[in-house]
Amino acid sequence: MNDQKPQFSSTQKYLNISEIKNDCVILQDGTLRSILLVSSINFSLKSEEEQNAVIQAYVQFLNSLDFPIQIVIQSRPFNINPYLAQLEELKRTQTNDLLKAQMADYIDFTRELIQMGEIMSKRFYIVVPYNPLGDKKRSFISIMTDVLSAAAVVKLKKEKFEKYREILFRRMDNVLANLSSMGIKAVSLDTQSLIELFYNTYNPSSAQNQKLAEIKDLRVE
Repeated sequence: MNDQKPQFSSTQKYLNISEIKNDCVILQDGTLRSILLVSSINFSLKSEEEQNAVIQAYVQFLNSLDFPIQIVIQSRPFNINPYLAQLEELKRTQTNDLLKAQMADYIDFTRELIQMGEIMSKRFYIVVPYNPLGDKKRSFISIMTDVLSAAAVVKLKKEKFEKYREILFRRMDNVLANLSSMGIKAVSLDTQSLIELFYNTYNPSSAQNQKLAEIKDLRVE
């Protein structure tokens, strides 16, 4: 009889991420990424003139870029349990019987509404890259070399890293300025936010029940 416990691999083993530090992501091929959390605009509620202005600003934004970007839309079921728990606590401490009954009806209505149609939350991200070797199209051989050596983690020297990071953040500032011209707000994710983003993305079930620790308390193998 085999009493050995099954061995589970960490998600980190399958991610193409070497490090997350100084508000940017370092991939195993030595390229860097910064990520912006971007607001949305209600395009359909704008007048035709305003819509045309937004479209024109977006075209100018794309034409101003001399590097690729990635636009990511992340949909997740909206976790309304904390809100319901707060309502339950308010109902428990409510001394007015009429208000308590109304709160109970509202809680039941909210639960039924969620069951009828799952409420989703959407977040919008823009990924800004920097490749120290240039953003030219890579050959098949170089791609295969990266695949075969994916386990070798790239450690950038501090001086080179700071230089690359400076260039990356200049690109990010350019993107931020262009987004602002369209009336879109954006903010750069810091180190803690980046770690939480990937943690929540690859561990959606755990993320709902277990909050990620602060950077200073993290222990990464």
